[in-house]
Formats: sequence, structure tokens, C-alpha cells
Amino acid sequence: MNAGNRADYILRELRHKGSLSLEELISELGASAASVRRDLAKLQSKGLVRRTHGGVTLVEPLLYEPFRYDSLFQDREQHRTAEKRRIGFAASELIQENETVGFTAGTTTTHVARNLRNRHNIRVITNAVNIAMELSNCAGLRTFVTGGMVQWAGSFSLIGQAAISALNDIYMDRVFVSACGIDPARGITVIEPEEALTFRAMIQQAKQAVLVADSSKIGVVTAAFICPISNVHMLITDTRASEKAVAPFRERGIEVRRV
Repeated sequence: MNAGNRADYILRELRHKGSLSLEELISELGASAASVRRDLAKLQSKGLVRRTHGGVTLVEPLLYEPFRYDSLFQDREQHRTAEKRRIGFAASELIQENETVGFTAGTTTTHVARNLRNRHNIRVITNAVNIAMELSNCAGLRTFVTGGMVQWAGSFSLIGQAAISALNDIYMDRVFVSACGIDPARGITVIEPEEALTFRAMIQQAKQAVLVADSSKIGVVTAAFICPISNVHMLITDTRASEKAVAPFRERGIEVRRV
């Protein structure tokens, strides 16, 4: 591998695992310790990684720092973090250069979006204030934010007629959708009716809808209906979802990936 390929590999593995040891990188890259240290130094100078004693960890965007003290968002983000990281990584691998992709608000969609930080020539549409902030300083991305109102603290979700109107003139190659509940019979649900309408508008404007949700959401039904499960093309969840649990989705023609 040349230096550029090594850097891409390091970032890809960090997005998947969160942190790596120097020994792991030397072994996997087949490079000298000096070369790997130079790679890490360059990535650190760009603000993408943080070197630790004996290894390296992924750096989250500085623009996101104020939200770290929002306990409502933190509590949701820290629920099944490892599963959400794996789901986010797998979902991001679907995104190709020159695509227009959408992200509904949500902690799992946030993990998907974070994997785009070093990608190029991608247009992002989102109703999530935090996702827009995290991606706003990424040179290879063009990030567009819907209008709308933030209805409740900790959601960072822009909703309402302004958000829906902004989406009417936009078409997306694919949209990544978070949800509070996923049921094969009753469909995809969230808590707030106006958020459900906004998410529905995003799904309607996309060629492909990808539902990203950890296994604790399967079989759950909450108050506000987004759409029937048939409106979704793919479900990406974690390996704690049993084959029995995901079988009804496959029977309805949904591609299911457990990661």
C-alpha cells in the first residue's frame, strides 16, 4: 500500500472499530512502525484521529462538542453504542460517490453520517441539526438542511411544514431512516406525529429507503406511524436480532442485513 491507501484503510478500520493499536496496524498494513507513525501523524494533523499510548482512536467533529453535554441525546446515543457503530459502518458502505443521500434525525443515522467525514463528492440532505453540524466542515461533502421547528429538547430534529416543503423539490438516491419501532404488520413508527410526517416525506423522495435500527426496536410499535414496512427496501440491524425476528421482514421482500 502507498501512504494514501494506508490512510484510507486506517480510517475505514477506525470507523468500524473506534480504536486500534499500533501493533494491529503494523501487522495488518504490512508496513514499518515508522511508516505507520507518519501516517497517524498526518491524520492527526488533519483532525481525523487522536493518537493514544500505543494506538489511535477516531476523533469526533469539534463542531459537535456542545451537544456532548445534552443528557437527553447522550442517553439515547449511549444505548447499544457498539451495535449502532456497526450498523452505521455497514450502512455507509452503500453510499457511492456522486450520490445524493438523506438522513433522518436519530442516533443511528448519526452513526451512518459520521462515516462520511473523509468521503468526497456526496450531497447530504438532512433534517437533523446535529448531523448537519458534524458534516458542515467536511470539504468533500455538500450538506443541505431542511427548515422546520425543533419540537423537543435532545432530538435535534427539524419537523413541520417548512421541513416537508423543503423536501418537495429534492430527490435522493437513498435515505437512511431511524425509528423508535419496527413491526412487520404495523410498520415503522416514532413518537411524535409531525416527525413521522417529515420522515415519510424523506422516504417518498428517495429511490431507496434503508432502515437502520438496533434489534431492540424490532417488534416495537410507538404512537406515530411513518409508513408501512413495504415502503422500505432494506433493514440493517445487529446480530442480536434472531432469524425468527427478521424472517417476517424478509417474507415481505425486505433485504435484511445483520451486522
